[in-house]
Amino acid sequence: MIVVAGEALIDLVPERPDALAPLLPRPGGGPYNTAVALGRLGSPTAFLSRVATDGYGEALLKGLREAGVDVSSVQRGPEPTPLALASVGEDGSASYTFYVDGTADRLFTAPEALPDGTRAVAFGTCSLVLEPGASAYEALLRRAHARGLLTLLDPNIRAALVPGADAYRARFRSWLPSVTVLKLSVEDADWLGGTPREWLAAGPRAVVLTRGAAGLTVHTRDGGELSVPSHPVDVVDTIGAGDTAGAALLHLLAAHDALSAAGVAALSARRWRDVLTRTARAAAITCSRPGAQPPWARELDDGPGSGTA
Repeated sequence: MIVVAGEALIDLVPERPDALAPLLPRPGGGPYNTAVALGRLGSPTAFLSRVATDGYGEALLKGLREAGVDVSSVQRGPEPTPLALASVGEDGSASYTFYVDGTADRLFTAPEALPDGTRAVAFGTCSLVLEPGASAYEALLRRAHARGLLTLLDPNIRAALVPGADAYRARFRSWLPSVTVLKLSVEDADWLGGTPREWLAAGPRAVVLTRGAAGLTVHTRDGGELSVPSHPVDVVDTIGAGDTAGAALLHLLAAHDALSAAGVAALSARRWRDVLTRTARAAAITCSRPGAQPPWARELDDGPGSGTA
């Protein structure tokens, strides 16, 4: 079982590139997208969050259930659903304006226990920034790692939400001893400062950098570095692509029986190449359609890059 902990929100996506275009509501949020992607890929997955009891909250839970995600641990509340107004550039890249004050996920409380059979827990995005929920997710991260579970962190920086950049960077560094796999974009890496080698020295067994059209690179504790190209695709938008990459990474580590700190450390270069190549394919599929629509298992297993090693 892979548990994904973090926010679920509604992306408001313009119907066309026009400031006054109608907005289409779509389920979103980095952790939510990651959970849906894992469920679609066939990994046993549970979602851990606080979701509103409003209509948007019901729609979010429906999307999780349709992907096969266990929502029995989701907390509910009368607070409104967070909203993210997306702006899509000519190249398909997305930026966001968030409406999160007083919303459900900010009142998340850490549960006493994780679902039975939990092997890994994924964290990231707004949920690790917005208090008081951020401290609850942070406590859960530390507790999961102390139990020997694999922890994946995708900071997925939303700079407009960060109340103090230097304080957040220090907080990020304080998480690293409790992180098994750090997955982040090159833009996140530039904003955070530091290098993969510095981060690895602080705790993670692997750092995976997503580089957009340039592909993916993994840096490992033993000094290894391996890159794969991206999969060519006609980009509609990049919404959810990084979240899909994080989900595919976990799904494929599990497929290689490497869903543990020891398993990640022992993964060969050949197996890392397979993991990264198929992760790039999964992200490309998401980029090929509007909104966060990650692939199903049959899509990932069909076509170039679908073989195992």
